[in-house]
Amino acid sequence: MAGGLIRLILAFAGGIALLCGAPAHAQKGVAGRPLGVCVLRDTGGMDPAALVRDPARFDCTTPQHKLGPGSYWAISEDIDQRSRSRSPLNVRVASLWQQGLTLHVLYADGSIATQTTDARGVTPLIQLGAIVEQPLPRGPTNVVRLLWHVEGATNLRGILLGARLSTAKESEHANLAMAALYAGFAGLAIALIIYNLALWGALRHRFQLYYCLMVALLLGYTFSSSGALAWAWPEIANNSRLRLNFLLLGSTGTAALIFARSFFEPRVFAGWLGRYATVVGCAMSGIGLFYFCTAPFAIKWVDLAFTCSFVALSAAVVPMLWRAWRLRSNYLWLFAIAWGAPILTAALRALSNLHVIPWSFWIDNSTILAMMVEAIVSSLAVAYRIKLLRDERDDAIEREVMMRRLADTDPLTGLLNRRAFLQQAIGRTGEQLLLIIDLDHFKRVNETLGHDGGDEVLRVFARMLRTSVPQGTLVARIGGEEFAILTPADLPVEPEAVLVRLRQMRMPFDIKVTASIGACQGLLGSEVDWKALYRIADAALFDAKSAGRDRVRSAMRHAA
Repeated sequence: MAGGLIRLILAFAGGIALLCGAPAHAQKGVAGRPLGVCVLRDTGGMDPAALVRDPARFDCTTPQHKLGPGSYWAISEDIDQRSRSRSPLNVRVASLWQQGLTLHVLYADGSIATQTTDARGVTPLIQLGAIVEQPLPRGPTNVVRLLWHVEGATNLRGILLGARLSTAKESEHANLAMAALYAGFAGLAIALIIYNLALWGALRHRFQLYYCLMVALLLGYTFSSSGALAWAWPEIANNSRLRLNFLLLGSTGTAALIFARSFFEPRVFAGWLGRYATVVGCAMSGIGLFYFCTAPFAIKWVDLAFTCSFVALSAAVVPMLWRAWRLRSNYLWLFAIAWGAPILTAALRALSNLHVIPWSFWIDNSTILAMMVEAIVSSLAVAYRIKLLRDERDDAIEREVMMRRLADTDPLTGLLNRRAFLQQAIGRTGEQLLLIIDLDHFKRVNETLGHDGGDEVLRVFARMLRTSVPQGTLVARIGGEEFAILTPADLPVEPEAVLVRLRQMRMPFDIKVTASIGACQGLLGSEVDWKALYRIADAALFDAKSAGRDRVRSAMRHAA
């Protein structure tokens, strides 16, 4: 069984090497010939018909990223080529954060054709590789040049990047090449997940689950960042897809660190290296989540922080491998090979994000390619470690069983803990009302009363919640000062009444304590439903905090 898997992995790795090692003209992921593009800031009231005929007004020398965010006009170099029925032309550009993209096509007879995007942005135009492809309308005369109106560009990488003119056949070949790459990896990833889950069922080693988590998140990131998500979900806004890319990429990096930490012997991550890995992992997933929830708020600084977190991830690999070498780890050589490609591509991606090197389609997609290699070689490392750990199988099973014996209640408040709450919440039938409650300025409470006093405030608040809800309602402490209430929608808990009662509640030393509540109503039949419901309620809680605290904000989850 293991031999067959290894042969499959090696065959696929050979295919990747052949694809990546092909000369530039043979790499069909990039279609057509490049188009030079110049830009002009949109000052309002500008006539596209006049602009497309006056390319001299545009800036062709200043790097686009130095112009800052906003709305812009971008004009192509002269094309002088006809889009015919037998050989239609397309223009392909990189997918970037934009509120809207309008294309004006100037023909030799003076006519202008216009294409614009709707609320989804460029989602209907996305091709594999996350390339935006706009077909040029067929006309009786040659296309002179193209003019784009880019609305609401964040301009982190540029305003309009990677413009290329291609024929329909070239675009089709590019999509087929990228489809072969992504489909090959998807099939391999699914096979690796199933294989390792099957082994985990017999061996119960934690690193197998973390490996599956890493590959699953990488598969999700590949599905989103490749543009396939736009095909599967045509209604998603492209900016939402970009937000999801950051969330999944940050989570994948964190999962890779968790996998590495669980795979190596504990002594490798002892001391400061373990703490550093924890901080980097939390930073990556936390920044990705923050980007997902708040973009485009402070997007420039969040993007810079995200880039720095990947640099920090790469920096963690060097001392990790050094310590593993000094401690004579059995798994050093496999991990050195596995992490080589991600380190290189993370460095290239960081240099590109910081504008040290120019944007490139292959650098933009390098994370996927590098993590493919990492997943493949790590699977060999997993198989190798399983071979070494067969004699410890019984001890591993016993440790896994002991870890599963978790208490259902929070020891401080007596409420349900998060795990027990989710077990009882997910699968409920009918509409449910979820309240996420967070005590306001709780840090000040701890600073005023001390941690013992703060704990007593949490206990008093928990008792108040228990006595404020009808029978059958779930009440849980799901974080430090964060609580959750779940009740059927036909037996609702009035959130304003909870706040009123809290204001009237006597707290230790008569300190005044308030809370903010985010509420959301919807179905809760599966874990997916829970994540969606919690995300909306948490966003409503954030709105309540932003509006001044001590208040309620509600949201409704709409059916997809």
